[in-house]
Amino acid sequence: MSCEDLKSAENPAPTAEGCVECLRDGTGWVHLRRCLTCGHIGCCDSSPQKHATLHYHETEHPVIQSFEPGEDWRWCFVHEEVG
Repeated sequence: MSCEDLKSAENPAPTAEGCVECLRDGTGWVHLRRCLTCGHIGCCDSSPQKHATLHYHETEHPVIQSFEPGEDWRWCFVHEEVG
C-alpha cells in the first residue's frame, strides 16, 4: 500500500448504526461505509443516495472503510486506492 492517507487513517467511533442521512430521511441503503476521519456512517455508491461519497465531497475526509460485518477494506477517494 503506497497511499499515505490509507496508512495514517484513524479508527474513530461510528456516529450511528446505519447511514446517518438515510435514517434521518427515512430512506434505505445497500451497504454502509465509515469515514475514518470523523466516524460518519454513510451509504455506498450502490445505494440510491450515495451518502458516503457525498460526505467526502462536502468534507474532503479522504478515507472510508466498509462498515459491513466481516469486511475491513479501506478506500482513499483522493488516490483512488484500496487498502
